[in-house]
Formats: sequence, structure tokens, C-alpha cells
Amino acid sequence: MKTTLTQLLVHLDASPQAAQRLEAACRIGQAHGAAVTGLYAVTPSFVALPFAPEVGPGVAAALREIDDELRTRARAAFDRVLAKPGMQAAWAEVGDDPIMGVFAQQALYADLLVLGQHDPASTPATGVPVDFAESVMVASGKPALILPYIGASSIGDTMVLAWKPTREAARAVNAALPMLQRARRVHVLSWSGADETVSGQRLDLDSYLKLHGVEATWHRETGEPELLGELLLSRAFDLEADLLVMGCYGHSRAREWVLGGTSRTVLRSMTLPVLMAH
Repeated sequence: MKTTLTQLLVHLDASPQAAQRLEAACRIGQAHGAAVTGLYAVTPSFVALPFAPEVGPGVAAALREIDDELRTRARAAFDRVLAKPGMQAAWAEVGDDPIMGVFAQQALYADLLVLGQHDPASTPATGVPVDFAESVMVASGKPALILPYIGASSIGDTMVLAWKPTREAARAVNAALPMLQRARRVHVLSWSGADETVSGQRLDLDSYLKLHGVEATWHRETGEPELLGELLLSRAFDLEADLLVMGCYGHSRAREWVLGGTSRTVLRSMTLPVLMAH
């Protein structure tokens, strides 16, 4: 039973990585027959500027010019990507702040988001919050393909699933099915131990994947290690994976959503694309 993607939503800004995200999304869209929309979402410069009574019309005009220049740069990069053979996408832009809320609303109508890992070398002038990817995932409930800021040459040829029997991991696997079905190799890494005891014909991930035409190689270990994030990335590297699939974990604290240790480590240190679901 084949599954497919129908709509991808890509986050665009004025960074060089935005063009990489768009091109990756277009190639995935081409492979799956999915529509692709690039949504330009950057915090306006005046929002990031600390309040000062002496800020006058001249400063406001200068800030608008900065925003216009960033938008023009992003649109030019968008057009360059679409000039390549097979690249098709629609342009849209967020016209209000906070940008994450608007982007999350648009995400409700997409099967998969294509976002970028935060680049520690970037500055606040880029207009993209540090926690943009995880905040959009949590607010929208939609799965996201997150690309490393160093780029990715391929996506989904060899895939690694980080599995434990949780709703986050199950949602990530379900979201990744269209890509899993087209992968050449699929590995499942599991430190979850035995599932709950069920008599009769029990359900498990291996049979679920096979029903969807996915043959996986399992790597089962008992006892979840303390530094799971580092180990996941290390194993993915050893298996020459070009996509890691995992749940995104965290908890609420004082009106703020805080990433779990494994998710935080992967998002900070990833060097391969990661498909996450919260």
C-alpha cells in the first residue's frame, strides 16, 4: 500500500540555506507528485529593535529598506531555484508578526514542513528566531523535515528510524512512510526493550512497516543510554544514513515549551537531515 505526499511547505528567508531547503523540497515534491509552497517568514526589523523614544521616521524608513532588501534577495534566490529543470513551487510571504504563529497556521494545510537547523553563526539580523523549527512543530502538530545548515547532498536513500513505542515516534514513522517506501535501505535503531505483553496476533513496528512495503534491518539494544542524542547521530553516520526519523520530545514549563535532551542534542549537532514529529 503506497502512501504519498500532496503538499510541502518550505520556510524561506534571505539566507543561502533557504535556497537549499527549497531545492530539496522541489525534488521531493517532484518524486511524490506533491505541490510545494515556499513561505517567506522573517521578523520585521522594527520588531527586533529595542524601543527607544528617539526612533523617528528616518530610522523607520531605513528599517523598511532593510526588510525590502532581504525580501528581494529571498525572492531572487527563489526564482533562481525555479529556473532549474523540474523545479516547481509557489511563493507566499507572511505579512504579520509573530511570524511563527502565522507559519504554524499555514502548516496545518501541509503534509510535511521543510525547515532549517539554526546556524550558530547567524545573527539576529536574519529575522529568524533561534527556536523557529521546534516552535512551529509544536504549534502546528505537523511533521517537519529539518535540513542541517551545512547542507545535504541527498535525502532518503538510506534512512534510520529511532524507535521507541511512543506517540511521537509513531507519528514520525507515519509521516516518513512515503519516503521510507522509496528508500533503498532502512535501519531501525531501538533501545526500548520488550513491548507490552499481548496474547494472540500482536501488532508491532516490523509488521506495520512490512504491510506498507518497507523491509527494515533492526538494531535492537536493551536499556536506553544516557547520551542518546549523540549515539543516534553516531550510529546514523556509521550506517551512512542521509535521513534520520525520530520523535520530537519536550515538556511545557511556565508557558514555555522546552526540548527534551535527545531532541535538543540532535537539533544542535545534526549533520544529516532529520524528519521529526511532535
